[in-house]
Amino acid sequence: MPWLMAPTARLHTAFLEAHHEWGPGLHEDGFGLTLDDDVETAAGFAAWVSRLTRAEDPAAGLSPATYRWIVEDDAVLGGIALRHTLNESLGQIGYGVRPSARRRGLATWALTEMLGEARTRGLRRLLVVCATDNVASARTILRCGGVLEPSSGPTQRYWIPL
Repeated sequence: MPWLMAPTARLHTAFLEAHHEWGPGLHEDGFGLTLDDDVETAAGFAAWVSRLTRAEDPAAGLSPATYRWIVEDDAVLGGIALRHTLNESLGQIGYGVRPSARRRGLATWALTEMLGEARTRGLRRLLVVCATDNVASARTILRCGGVLEPSSGPTQRYWIPL
C-alpha cells in the first residue's frame, strides 16, 4: 500500500533508482529538483532533502511548499509538491510518477491527498498546469475535479475548487 511521506535522506538509494529510471534531465515533477541540486552524493542529497523540508517553514525564506514522496515498501514511486502560493507558470501542484509505477492510479491518489493538505492550509482553489500533450496528467486533474481554463499553447491550466 503506497503512502505519502516527507523527503528523507534515509531513502537516498531508493530515490536514485527512481531518478535514474526517469533518465537525464529535470522532468521529475513534484520533487523540487533544480539544476544546482546534487542528488548523487550523500552530502548533496542530504542538503537537497534539508532544503525541501525547510520549505514548509515560512520563516525559512524559501518559496513555501510541502513536498511528499509516494513510497511503497521503501521504494520511491513518485513525488508531489504543493506550492503554498500561486505560481502562474508552474501552478500550485506538481507531481510525477516513475515510469515503472504508472497506470496504477498513484497520481490521482497523491493529488487527492494533497488537496486535503491544501484545504488545511486555507486554500480555496488550486491551479494545476500540465503539457497539452500529457493526456494522462490531464485525466488525473479532471478526476480530481479540475476545470480546464480556455487557452491555447503548449500548456493547459486547470483550476480545482476546494
